[in-house]
Amino acid sequence: MKKLSLLLLLILVSCSGSSDPAAVVEEYFRALVEKDATKAVTLSCAAWESGARTDVDTFAMYPAELQNVACQDAGAEGDARRVKCTGKAVLDYNGEKQEIDLAGRDYTVVQEGGEWRMCGYR
Repeated sequence: MKKLSLLLLLILVSCSGSSDPAAVVEEYFRALVEKDATKAVTLSCAAWESGARTDVDTFAMYPAELQNVACQDAGAEGDARRVKCTGKAVLDYNGEKQEIDLAGRDYTVVQEGGEWRMCGYR
């Protein structure tokens, strides 16, 4: 029984994505497309929570999808990690497709509460 409990705990930890900065950014984008404000804010650092809400509000107005999204850790930036992504988010503005190129930004991920959290982009 102990082995089964330990195995389940390891599976849950590995699925959280919080140990991989790039996975956190990908999860953040999935939360935006799914219009899941709670998840987007949970994946965000405290300083980015209002930015996450703004991002969700933007995605919530129209159907959206992710296409060919892949993110990679691009190295340290002080105490933070820089993440680069490829792919795009496509929003449908009343039949007109608007593409957001995810490669056009660097994403910042910081450790907060022992977990990696999305903390903005530039």
